[in-house]
Amino acid sequence: MSSTASGTYGTWRNWGGNVTARPARQVAPASVEELAAAVRRAREDGLKVKAVGTGHSFTSIAATDGVLIRPQLLTGIRNIDRQSMTVTVEAGTPLKRLNAALAREGLSLTNMGDIMEQTVSGATSTGTHGTGRTSGSIAAQIKGLELVTADGSVLTCSAQENPEVFAAARIGLGALGVVTAITFAVEPLFLLTAREEPMPLERVLSEFDQLWAENEHFEFYWFPHTGNTTTKRNNRSAGPPRPVGRAAAWFEDEFLSNGVFQMAQWAGRAAPAAVPAIARISSRALSARTYTDIPYKVFTSPRRVRFVEMEYAVPRAAVVETLRELRTVVDRSGLRISFPVEVRTAPADDITLSTASGRDSAYIAVHMFRGTPYQAYFTAAERVFTAHEGRPHWGKVHTRDAEYFSRVYPRFGEFTALRNRLDPDRLFQNDYLRRVLGA
Repeated sequence: MSSTASGTYGTWRNWGGNVTARPARQVAPASVEELAAAVRRAREDGLKVKAVGTGHSFTSIAATDGVLIRPQLLTGIRNIDRQSMTVTVEAGTPLKRLNAALAREGLSLTNMGDIMEQTVSGATSTGTHGTGRTSGSIAAQIKGLELVTADGSVLTCSAQENPEVFAAARIGLGALGVVTAITFAVEPLFLLTAREEPMPLERVLSEFDQLWAENEHFEFYWFPHTGNTTTKRNNRSAGPPRPVGRAAAWFEDEFLSNGVFQMAQWAGRAAPAAVPAIARISSRALSARTYTDIPYKVFTSPRRVRFVEMEYAVPRAAVVETLRELRTVVDRSGLRISFPVEVRTAPADDITLSTASGRDSAYIAVHMFRGTPYQAYFTAAERVFTAHEGRPHWGKVHTRDAEYFSRVYPRFGEFTALRNRLDPDRLFQNDYLRRVLGA
């Protein structure tokens, strides 16, 4: 499918390959004015509007049969304010380009997720996060937003200007308008030392509170059908930089973590009975290593093996119990799970529909290799997560609806009331938003 600024016709697919859509037209505006005009024209034509970044969401949050706005021409840094330590970027800027540009300026975001292919607006609108004891999601680092609302006007918001919009629009699900620019808090570039090492699952679970408390950024991967995990601890460092050598980076991050892992997934898909044995080998493939580098080179890693994912945030105090229950379910089910389970944390924040809104949270993510049946596993996992009032990641597979969210988000009604005000005619509606926010 070709792509031009004037729009194209054809099928749109997400990165995971599990969502497709056939928009009536696709538009790639080169300015905020062009985007606002596209929104007004869609309204006149009676078409719904959705914006999409790189399609990294596994839900149909960006799917539409109306006008699909592609922000690939709305990229780059608008402004760096070294006095207030903020950077304003166009919404279509990929995180990897932002990270590299900030590093050249001697600046960095405080925290980030482990994938940096997404656009800044796509990542923040769905609540993309990394792991942190005191530093939250990418959206929690937003200081200001610019968005085009349903009437085609441009609205700016911050803690001081339109604060009720700011509270919600940082993770706005595409329901309040089309984000055109984001202002992030930044800080002087710093170094992180990463310590990656295997650790028995039982030890991680029994010492989880201590591992969380002693490290600025702690996460681990548990390999189902084994008692093994790989842990990662990232902490600020005075230096000097000691990056992973080029040969070691290729061998561990490309050959093992992507190449050999890809082959293991193919083997597991072809012969499910072999999955537990493959998992035991995979869980021991990566050896311990320590390195020191600038933040984005430590937080992020290449993800070339395609998968489908479900992730839930549970109260941090409930994470060990939740994981024990998930392990029991997997062991008793006869399911063959070839992908590790990822566990991360985030502090409570003040964003209306953030998965960490108002509570310290832990994230448990389950994955399946693209093309393998995932429904039975995800259904079983979701039953465990929802028993702990889990909140699903907005961009990852889940089956929850507005009735459920009104119970697990104390400020849910605040968001829907704002949506009624900003988009009363539901210009930005699609099937996903109808389900999760109600009609």
